[in-house]
Amino acid sequence: MVTPEQIEGYLNEKLDCTHLAIDGDGAHFQAVIVSAAFEGKSRVQRHQVVYGALGDRMREEIHALSMQTLTPAEWQARVPG
Repeated sequence: MVTPEQIEGYLNEKLDCTHLAIDGDGAHFQAVIVSAAFEGKSRVQRHQVVYGALGDRMREEIHALSMQTLTPAEWQARVPG
């Protein structure tokens, strides 16, 4: 069974993240992913970037992943102070 820490590792290998938080129970996961790679991309395109980084693991290991994909500027606007 895959862990949130493993998913963080998979994403950090392929995606330059300034913030990454994964939570889940082994089958269903929630992620907050902040990366400059999302600049200028639609929500669908951002999710495609994440799916590309995870590759076959999305079909084989990770059954459900809900995600918030933000640019560093969007993240800064959400985080107080």
